[in-house]
Amino acid sequence: MTPPAVTAAVVHPATRGTLHVEIAQVLIHTPHPGDQHVLRLQSPLIATTARPGSFVHLRCDPTLPMRRPMSVMRADPAAGWIEILFKAHGLGSRLLAGRRQGDEISLIGPIGVPFKLRGYRRRPLLIGGGVGIPPMLFLAEHMRSCRLPAAPLVLMGSEVPFPFRPRPSQILVPGMPEGTIAAMPLLEDWKIPSRLASGQRFAGCFEGFVTDLAGHWIGSLPEQERREIEIFSCGPMLMLRAVARLAREFQLPCQVSVEEYMACAVGGCAGCAIRVLTPEGPAMLRVCVDGPVFDAAAVFPA
Repeated sequence: MTPPAVTAAVVHPATRGTLHVEIAQVLIHTPHPGDQHVLRLQSPLIATTARPGSFVHLRCDPTLPMRRPMSVMRADPAAGWIEILFKAHGLGSRLLAGRRQGDEISLIGPIGVPFKLRGYRRRPLLIGGGVGIPPMLFLAEHMRSCRLPAAPLVLMGSEVPFPFRPRPSQILVPGMPEGTIAAMPLLEDWKIPSRLASGQRFAGCFEGFVTDLAGHWIGSLPEQERREIEIFSCGPMLMLRAVARLAREFQLPCQVSVEEYMACAVGGCAGCAIRVLTPEGPAMLRVCVDGPVFDAAAVFPA
């Protein structure tokens, strides 16, 4: 019998009344090329309160006490499930890759300050790299529910096969380099344009960094349309630094979700602290509960 979920201690105003310890059950485990995996987890409490940018701290296996942070890729409050995407590259994630339908996984979440949830500019640009793709998918789905005047553009980069089978896009995106037509099927079904980038010569993908693709597209727009853009991004720190430079070059607002190693993930150990510029000056803030979403200019100042 599944133990009842219990509410965990409050650790930060952003999680007040919404942070839970929950025993989730694996509903579906879908493996993908590149040793990537998607788990759909029955987790009704977390599914109800997760927001784009939220993550969970999960126990990969009963034999491994140390938990791992994983971004929420999708959440369905009505059905009570969340999805996570991860790449198996260490002991914990390899043990997690061995979990099967019906297995139980202990979760703490949802944790963290999410991306902004309203008041978007007319042209949101979402940039995801590698395992930074999941929050962008969650944010795109949220924006879809907001019925914005224009759909966001989602750009994704990966140096391993994408965790889905790309297909040629049926949605025209003016300003894209010739031949850049590969898209994510789920986003296509949602009528949200997407394009893919990689240095691995995948068919239909832009050859190079996803930030170069973003810069090409932004630079192709008339100045008036360029002013309507705001950027949201998640991925490796080097990629986020490049995204911040891009936002600075074109004078665009930008939020980034920062990836960092962490131990407790609830603000107690401060092992994930990074230097951030605040109105009061530089400060060491915790990625887990003060973030993971920050203003790009605060994390990567000029």
